[in-house]
Amino acid sequence: MKTNNKISVIANKKIDAKKLANASKIILDLQQELKKYINKGYGPFLAAIYDSNGNLIAKAANNVVNKSCSNNHAEINAIQLAEKKLGTYDLSPYNLSIYVTAEPCMMCLGSIMWSGIKEVYYGVPSGQVTKITGFDEGFKQNWYNEFKKRGITVYGQIETQAGEKVLKDYVSNGHTVYKPNR
Repeated sequence: MKTNNKISVIANKKIDAKKLANASKIILDLQQELKKYINKGYGPFLAAIYDSNGNLIAKAANNVVNKSCSNNHAEINAIQLAEKKLGTYDLSPYNLSIYVTAEPCMMCLGSIMWSGIKEVYYGVPSGQVTKITGFDEGFKQNWYNEFKKRGITVYGQIETQAGEKVLKDYVSNGHTVYKPNR
């Protein structure tokens, strides 16, 4: 895992300035758009899938609470939309990237890996998501390197301050943070 100290981006492969600028813009746009989704009853995460030419393939918010389904995370919802749009369960031939407002949880990591997505860009790291919301992101030891072994590039901690603010507002406004009782 490499860290770019200038901007604190964590990656399993070197990122160039143009890719980082594009990822920053997309993640900031997702954070802004997410506020509108939250006001409509969605959870505090949004994911978008783009092709290598910058075309939006699918975008979806977390709707666990308003649809009463624990699997309805933003990443999984976006992957399902992309698969439906492209008519396949294997997204690998399309060279797709997923952009997420926060680091994917362990369930979403599995979905991303098995979908064939090639690159993952995310905002708020799991530790901060857990600290702010109390949501258990799951155990994800060494996932950056495991993704790298499988040809999936990861770039994380992009525009974290904007994402942390959205999560703090979500919690302070009394929205439901779903988690099973243990």
